[in-house]
Amino acid sequence: MGMIKEFKEFAMKGNVVDMAVGIVIGGAFGGIVKSLVNDVIMPPIGMMLGKVDFSKMKYVLKEAAMEGDKVIDAVAINYGAFINVVINFIIVAFAIFMVVKLMNNAKKRMEKEKEEAPKEDPKPSDEVVLLTEIRDALANK
Repeated sequence: MGMIKEFKEFAMKGNVVDMAVGIVIGGAFGGIVKSLVNDVIMPPIGMMLGKVDFSKMKYVLKEAAMEGDKVIDAVAINYGAFINVVINFIIVAFAIFMVVKLMNNAKKRMEKEKEEAPKEDPKPSDEVVLLTEIRDALANK
């Protein structure tokens, strides 16, 4: 039972929940980026290069063949799909860079505002005020 309790405490910590939310959002963001690259960015690039579909670009090492009633698939290097994945990575890396940059700028701005804020002298507690009055009254006797 101790292990289950320990796991519950671990799973309910704020950092674990935040991380889980980040992973789910990251997965959804990955889908958006994949669609952006495959459906928006690559078609115009392919068209400019002579109606090339990058996702289908490959170098065939061995053609498909038939052996009796079995089909042996072709062996190919799918470099077009690799180009799409590299572009996906660059877009995701740039997006993360921009988010981190914005967060760092906001943090610097907050620190600067904190430094520029006028420093107020802390007010003494009621006990300190009372003791000061007593000291002054005794000194005046």
